[in-house]
Amino acid sequence: MSASYPKKEKLKSKKLIEQLFKEGRSVSAFPLRLVYLETRFDEDLIAKTGVSVSKRNFKTAVDRNRIKRLLREAYRLNKAEHFNNITTQYAFMILYIGKEKPTFTQVESRMKRLFEKFSNKVLQ
Repeated sequence: MSASYPKKEKLKSKKLIEQLFKEGRSVSAFPLRLVYLETRFDEDLIAKTGVSVSKRNFKTAVDRNRIKRLLREAYRLNKAEHFNNITTQYAFMILYIGKEKPTFTQVESRMKRLFEKFSNKVLQ
């Protein structure tokens, strides 16, 4: 798995996002929460991923967009080492549920912990 985040790996389907929040399971590593659902894609992908930041906690779009950029970058850098051994396909939504503006190092360390929790839950 490469360390890129191309357009085909982005979660954009409204139906799939709706299904993800209805039927999906979640793992948390504050201030991040991962909602995941085992699914099938036409493409040969391991995961389609989306990120979200609450408008309630961050009023300005500038703040929300910065946090989303940090989340996507942390996901891009860490997905290869955590998802190489997974064979089933998943839909992921990574939510930022904190109230403070994070730094990249905080986001990355929590993302690693989140992926470890996910791997432990799925592989058992």
